[in-house]
Amino acid sequence: MVKPYTQEEFDSKIDPSVSKQWDENTPKEEQFNDLYKIVDGLKGGLLTTIRPGVGPTSRAMAVAKRVGPDFLFLANNHSEKFKDLKNDKTVQVTFQNSSDMSWVSVTGEAVTTANDDPRIKQVYSKGVNAWFGDLGDGVHTGMPEDPRMTLIEVKANYITYWKSTSTFPGFIKEVAQASMTGQVADTGINRRLTDKDIQNARDSGL
Repeated sequence: MVKPYTQEEFDSKIDPSVSKQWDENTPKEEQFNDLYKIVDGLKGGLLTTIRPGVGPTSRAMAVAKRVGPDFLFLANNHSEKFKDLKNDKTVQVTFQNSSDMSWVSVTGEAVTTANDDPRIKQVYSKGVNAWFGDLGDGVHTGMPEDPRMTLIEVKANYITYWKSTSTFPGFIKEVAQASMTGQVADTGINRRLTDKDIQNARDSGL
């Protein structure tokens, strides 16, 4: 439902599109469960690394597995993202659901492992080899034992997300109404999870 923009908000230099949707009262367990529902329904997002001399660089990646608030990706260690990670472990993973505009932003640190990490076989699926190719030498096969096959684990330290509370048609209607009346659209819930919240979720198995 659209909400009026107040003089107090203007004087306080508050962004009303954020403040009117901000939620810090919902129990953390429920906040994490809502987060997981969004990302588990999408399976893939953008993994952003920091490239020297360039800055943030993103590419689409399928999530091999989510472990609580952390994410595992299978990747080819011949790709440039590994050069990025050698210089800076800071990463961001973003997700967006185009059907209702819900989105998630995960900031964290990437940990890469050697090919002998047993989790590679656990998360590998047949379709993965389509992105590697088979060299025909019996080694570089695109299978789990392929030395190019590497695991990137993103350990989250800050998460923010926006959960839609309306359908896409309802979202459009709300925005149009706010635009015509000078009020502020209120179409969802904005939340943030800090490093402390995330560690508590890991410790509790959430």
